Amino acid sequence: MAKSPNTNLATNRKARHDYEILDVVEAGIVLLGSEVKSLRGGMVQLVDAYARVIDGEMWLDGVHISPYRFAVGAGAHDPDRARKLLLHRSEIERLHDRVARERLSLVPLAIKLVDGKVKVELALARGRRKGDKRQVIAERDVQREMQRSLGRQRKGMI
Repeated sequence: MAKSPNTNLATNRKARHDYEILDVVEAGIVLLGSEVKSLRGGMVQLVDAYARVIDGEMWLDGVHISPYRFAVGAGAHDPDRARKLLLHRSEIERLHDRVARERLSLVPLAIKLVDGKVKVELALARGRRKGDKRQVIAERDVQREMQRSLGRQRKGMI
């Protein structure tokens, strides 16, 4: 089954729960052939992943891409290696400055296939405390209940 040109290969659903998303950037990622094959098969985990700047380059750590089962020997890859992200230098400097100044984190939200190229959706995020998480859940429940009641009113049920 062929995938559409713009497809989510993996998402980090826990990131939206644990972090307040301030800004989102799309970056390219340097991968090996066997890693692309594994990604297309959905064999990736983003749960503990993060990005950081080292010597003016952006690196993605903590992403686990399982080895492709048909790649052996020289074609195989290390599943937990750091992967280089492709961004313009000005973008890297802007993100690095905000992370250092405002004590933020760079968290991957999703890995996508865009026009045949693998891209990472990277979020500039602030960590939430336990009370903040509860407050967000309560606000979401209130919004959901308001939408339900509006729907009932439109249907004439109330």
